[in-house]
Amino acid sequence: MKTVLFVCVHNSGRSQMAEALLNEMAGGRVGAVSAGTVPAGEVNPVVVAAMKEVGLDISKRKPKLLTLSMIEQADRMITMGCGAEAEAICPAGTIKTGDWALDDPMGQPLEKVREIREQVRARVKALLGEIS
Repeated sequence: MKTVLFVCVHNSGRSQMAEALLNEMAGGRVGAVSAGTVPAGEVNPVVVAAMKEVGLDISKRKPKLLTLSMIEQADRMITMGCGAEAEAICPAGTIKTGDWALDDPMGQPLEKVREIREQVRARVKALLGEIS
C-alpha cells in the first residue's frame, strides 16, 4: 500500500484534516500519516469541530513530530503552509513532494475552517486519482 505523508508546521489543522480525509476516502488503497516540524500541543478544536461535521472524529489525535523515518517510509510527501516565512523549518524532500498552499486554520472562525476543509478534500480527491 502506498503512503502519503502530510506535513505542516504545527500538525494541528491542515495536515490532520488531510490525513483523516485521505484515510476515509481511500478505502484502504492508500494510507496517510501526518506530522509537523514544530508540533502544537493539541489539534485545533475548530478543526476538530469542522471534521465532525463531515463524520470524522479527530478529537483523540495528537500532533506528531516529523521524523526522518516517516519521510523514508512515505511514497509521497505533501507539505502545507511552507511558504517563504516557514522555509527554514520546512522539510527538504527526498521523495516525490508537493506543496499545497492553503490558509492556516489557526485563529480562524468555523466558517473559514470549513472552506479550508473543503479545499483539502478536493486536493485529497485529486491526489487519490493521481496515485490510484
